[in-house]
Amino acid sequence: MRTYKIAIVGATGMVGQTFRQVLEDRKFPIKEIVFFASEKSDGKTIDFMGKTYLVKALNSHSFDEGFDIALFSAGGEISLIYAPIAASKGVKVIDNSSAWRMKPNIKLVVPEVNKSVLTKDDFIIANPNCSTIQSVVPLKVIHELFEVKRVIYSSYQAVSGSGYKGVMDLERGKNGEPNTFYPKPIYENVIPHIDSFLASGYTKEEQKMVDETKKILNLPNIKVSATCVRVPVLVGHSVSMYVETNKPIDLSLLNNTYEKNPDIVLHKDDIYPTPLDVAGKDSVHVGRIRLDQDEPNGLHLWVVADNVRKGAATNAIQIAEHLIKEDLV
Repeated sequence: MRTYKIAIVGATGMVGQTFRQVLEDRKFPIKEIVFFASEKSDGKTIDFMGKTYLVKALNSHSFDEGFDIALFSAGGEISLIYAPIAASKGVKVIDNSSAWRMKPNIKLVVPEVNKSVLTKDDFIIANPNCSTIQSVVPLKVIHELFEVKRVIYSSYQAVSGSGYKGVMDLERGKNGEPNTFYPKPIYENVIPHIDSFLASGYTKEEQKMVDETKKILNLPNIKVSATCVRVPVLVGHSVSMYVETNKPIDLSLLNNTYEKNPDIVLHKDDIYPTPLDVAGKDSVHVGRIRLDQDEPNGLHLWVVADNVRKGAATNAIQIAEHLIKEDLV
């Protein structure tokens, strides 16, 4: 079996560390791996699959030695600079930031939903927002069965979605210390404010869910709205979804279809998933499925996933696995 030379950019961050765990868990075919981060991390050591590696400072020549795939999770500014450099060297870049997601010529991919859009000519591939990823997996099933026309998201997002700064703010609150990262205390609180506010009154996070849903599903005309809330949970995003369809909804058919889907874990009746149930797992968990009491073609469901794994690292690595399987590397 062929093996591949892999670069991880942003190797010391939360998603960067999770890349390593997921690569090992999924037995990714690695020939060689190199870890890149900022200059302040240059020379630090990383343990991976029984070996110790030195972290290298990322620069414009980092990709000269040749790589097959680069997994980026170092923020949008870094991605805008270095992803094109890597791509120019023939490296397949899978980027976890928001920098490339809505650019018309860049594919935005959740493998369970739209991996077929990828070709050999795609050298920069965007990983969607964590809350969008877990939402479109069950939403695609609903659309295929009943034709989605409207979606309203209400998200309950863990502090790990903000990286270490968010996690530390939760810890500060537990210790009775003031918040330094979030605009309000997160401990024993919820904050209906993720990312900056736009002129529309929506936040960037909410607009990401709107725009990315339409792009991933290739449904530019469906109606999508979102309210995104930060909650005092360490890992695991939850999304309450209200969906309206053009065709009548058959709950038995939907449940049966979810049960047969290997990427979805269905929780039936009064059993439902929570963030603690999904931590460390790669699947999307769905529960609380019920028809709306007033809208004949309205449906409610509750969707939970590990935002650091499926919402970031695992989704990117699943993209890489598809590239390999289809000989697109």
